[in-house]
Amino acid sequence: MRRSGVETWRTSMSSGLHSVLAKRGNSLTSSYDSLEDFPDTNEPVWILGRQYDITADKSDLLKDVSSRLWFTYRKKFSPIGGTGPSSDTGWGCMLRCGQMMLAQALICRHLGRDWRWEIHKKQPDRYRRILQCFLDRKDCCYSIHQMAQMGIGEGKSIGEWFGPNTVAQVLKKLAVFDEWNSLAVYVSMDNTVVIEDIKKMCKFCTHGGDAPQHCTVPHCNSYSNSTSGYCWKPLLLIVPLRLGLNHINPVYIDAFKECFKMSQSLGALGGKPNHAYYFIGFSEDELIYLDPHTTQTFVDSEENGIIHDQSYHCQRAPHRMKILNLDPSVALGFFCEEENDFDYWCSHVQKEILKQQSLRMFELVPKHPPHWPPFIPPSKPEVTTTGAEFIESTDKLFELEEEFEILSV
Repeated sequence: MRRSGVETWRTSMSSGLHSVLAKRGNSLTSSYDSLEDFPDTNEPVWILGRQYDITADKSDLLKDVSSRLWFTYRKKFSPIGGTGPSSDTGWGCMLRCGQMMLAQALICRHLGRDWRWEIHKKQPDRYRRILQCFLDRKDCCYSIHQMAQMGIGEGKSIGEWFGPNTVAQVLKKLAVFDEWNSLAVYVSMDNTVVIEDIKKMCKFCTHGGDAPQHCTVPHCNSYSNSTSGYCWKPLLLIVPLRLGLNHINPVYIDAFKECFKMSQSLGALGGKPNHAYYFIGFSEDELIYLDPHTTQTFVDSEENGIIHDQSYHCQRAPHRMKILNLDPSVALGFFCEEENDFDYWCSHVQKEILKQQSLRMFELVPKHPPHWPPFIPPSKPEVTTTGAEFIESTDKLFELEEEFEILSV
């Protein structure tokens, strides 16, 4: 009996320990690592429009990096389309990078660029709602399920690797179903950003009259101009580029680095052939990136809406690679919350990127080219999926959770 009791105790402890480890097993580290492997340099380090002195700001730099939502390969989620893969290991890295870029836009939209994540610290409800959009479930608007199935319309089979332009097109199509975040997603065509088209897409008419009226865009707190009668829908601007044939052309390097200095920067999608990274900054001749090539177990929200989020934040020194090792196929990302942000972006691009380059990375033109087809802003289409249901509004994802919270109070 005594021996049996010991065995029972051991079994119970083992089961309890296994349960704890299962909840925390996705957290690769629970404390900030030092940046000892980060090279000491007098040159500034740039992270998504913010400048750091590595000798004085190591802790602040790491907090900034760890606050970005980090999406990696996952396993054991429900099969995509009902009968498809239950893991994206080996094929989903560019989709995960696209999720990271979009998540950064949503953080800027709802929490601001200065927001910082801290382990075990209660976060705003909007943070939870942002993260909920990317959970690996078929009913989450930017899940691996929705992205993989929307890729079918772009000629990609489920389980096939995406390129930067493909993932940008998928995000643009999914965004029209997302009423809560209410983003206008513009993907440039033929290396050309058209100012007229972007303003046509982002400017929303409000009620007429002489007095300022509240914007009709969901969850927008701005007021329309009393004379113009419009407001601005926050813009996610993605610019797919080819910066060389087989290798990046060195003539583009300074302009490429300049993009990470801009306050509107969302970084870049790219990497190596069939090996995608999310680039968030640079130091000297090295790019700094978040790497999705770690397979973690599927995480879902609990009944009370809590999400164990430690595995969605990279709590160690970021990876680096030489800029010249970058594959020439990339996509730049920018977020412009207000029209003034976009106007400033246009001015900065003209001054610092286009006028300084003998060979331009891309073109910025004021009017829609007459030989192009007419520009039609994205709208919610009639779609057929292979199993996942497209939601009409992300608000529906939270109705039950909000009802539960009210009842709990």
